Amino acid sequence: MELAMEGKQLVIGYGEKIIILAMDVKIPKGKITSIIGPNGCGKSTLLKALARILP
Repeated sequence: MELAMEGKQLVIGYGEKIIILAMDVKIPKGKITSIIGPNGCGKSTLLKALARILP
């Protein structure tokens, strides 16, 4: 499987507040990928980090 994007052991947050701790993510190339979960679980934070909007 060819990957468009991959992250291993991602730690994502704002300043000292960690939102995502040690997450692995693989997004396949040429496929539709959905990110689902309850409000406040870090979906938008993950996308911002993958797009390099968050440092």
